Amino acid sequence: MLSSAIWPATVECGDLLLRPIYHRDKREWLQLRQRNAAWLAPWEASNPQPGGQLPGFGEMVRSLNRQAKLATALPWVIAERRGAAREPVIVGQLTVSSIVWGSALMATLGYWVDRGSAGRGIAPTAVAMATDHCFRVLGLHRMEINIRPENAASLRVVEKLGFRDEGLRPRYLHINGAWADHRSFALTTEEVPEGLLTRWLRDG
Repeated sequence: MLSSAIWPATVECGDLLLRPIYHRDKREWLQLRQRNAAWLAPWEASNPQPGGQLPGFGEMVRSLNRQAKLATALPWVIAERRGAAREPVIVGQLTVSSIVWGSALMATLGYWVDRGSAGRGIAPTAVAMATDHCFRVLGLHRMEINIRPENAASLRVVEKLGFRDEGLRPRYLHINGAWADHRSFALTTEEVPEGLLTRWLRDG
C-alpha cells in the first residue's frame, strides 16, 4: 500500500473532524495537554527504560509522520468547529497505529479527549469515524483497542460502539510508570456492514 494513497487524510462528521497533526499545532496541543494533565495521567504511556522520557511534541510529530509515510499509522487530532472560531478547536488526539497489510489487514486505535469535552459523544464518534475510514477507504479488516480495566470512560466508548471484549492482556503496556494490564477489544468489517458511524448515530 503506497503511503500517498492513505495519507494525508481528513475525515468529517458534522462539526467534528479528524485531521492530520501538524508542527504548527504545538502551542494549542501543549495547552490542551497541560489543562488535562491530571485527567490523562493515570492512562499515560511511559518509557520503561531507566530514566527514560517520552518524546517532546516535535519529536512525536516527526515520528508519527515517518510512520504515516510508511503506511503504518494515521496520526490525527480530533478537532471541533465552534461558533465564530476561525479554525476548528483541538479537543483530543486519535492515532491508528501498527497497521499491518498483507493477509492481516488490521490496526490498533488509541485516543484521548479533553475532559471538558467528555460526555458529549466526541470519543465514540471519532472512533467510529476512524474505524469506518480504515475499513472502507483503506480496506482493513480488523480494528483493535486496548484499554486499562480501570479506565471506565474508555470502556464505555467501546461498549457503546459494540467492540467485542477479547480478554485480558497481563502487563501489556507501560503506563504511568508501571507495566499495566489491558483489556483487548476488537471489531471486524463483517460486524458492521452498514458502517460503524451509521450504527452509532442511529442507535447511540
